[in-house]
Amino acid sequence: MKTALITGATGYLGSYLLPALENFEINCYISNQKNANLSNYENLYQFNNIEFDYIFHLAAWTKAGDFCLYYPYSQWDINNKMNHNIIKYWKNFQPQAKFIGIGTSCSYDPDLPFEENFYLDGKLDKDLFAYAMTKRMMLIGLQSARKQYGLDYLYFIPSTIYGPNFSDKDDHFIYDIVRKIKFAKKTNLDATLWGTGYQIRDLIYIDNLIGAIIQATIIDNFKNEIFNISSGEAFSIREYAKKICDKLEYDFEKIKFDKTAFSGVYCKKLDITKAEQAGLLNYITKFDDGILKLL
Repeated sequence: MKTALITGATGYLGSYLLPALENFEINCYISNQKNANLSNYENLYQFNNIEFDYIFHLAAWTKAGDFCLYYPYSQWDINNKMNHNIIKYWKNFQPQAKFIGIGTSCSYDPDLPFEENFYLDGKLDKDLFAYAMTKRMMLIGLQSARKQYGLDYLYFIPSTIYGPNFSDKDDHFIYDIVRKIKFAKKTNLDATLWGTGYQIRDLIYIDNLIGAIIQATIIDNFKNEIFNISSGEAFSIREYAKKICDKLEYDFEKIKFDKTAFSGVYCKKLDITKAEQAGLLNYITKFDDGILKLL
């Protein structure tokens, strides 16, 4: 039986990845704030008697919305520390394992193509700079370990993840829209969304992302590659809101847009050509179907 270590296993992505790996008869161990907290490197020593086949590093200290505006130093400090400790542990004690890291679309320069070859190039959005840079540095750490020690890794860059069983405290744009429109319908009040509503965003349904990770990591055994993972669809915030209003039978014309609120970069749409050619996105849930799982 193969074994895996999962950091951030109790987060949204981890809560889906863990049972998926166990379905492949992979024995999973977890690292979270209570067990093997990554803030202390020596906490990982408890796994020294286990030889891992995979290390899935999902842990990250961040939240959606304007969180990055208020905690740039904390994000820089905490995320760099976690990334450094788990990569160092991989190199020192688990070099036989394949390391799977999760990136962010925030690490792309908004003025360059959202293609894997440009991930480390260009400038970062000033409001997201600290967090986005820690994700770039994680990839640099993986590439450096590969170059110096011959270790193997994979690095996935998903668009915004969505699906059922999301936390009521999750402020990613799609959940924010759903919550506000449902509340507006219930209370007969207006719903106010952040920004002009013309911001472009793409999504990936949680099951599709898990499928792509399993396919690349375990079934096809890709190594030392970077993959964007997205549905290939992208809509404006207004279009998402209209689709949700139609499903909930709420008047879209009642939606208000706060142009003074933080709204991030204008357009995020990942180029998924590489993942499609690799056969990682053969099963994609279109938003018109996926939205039914949120309402």
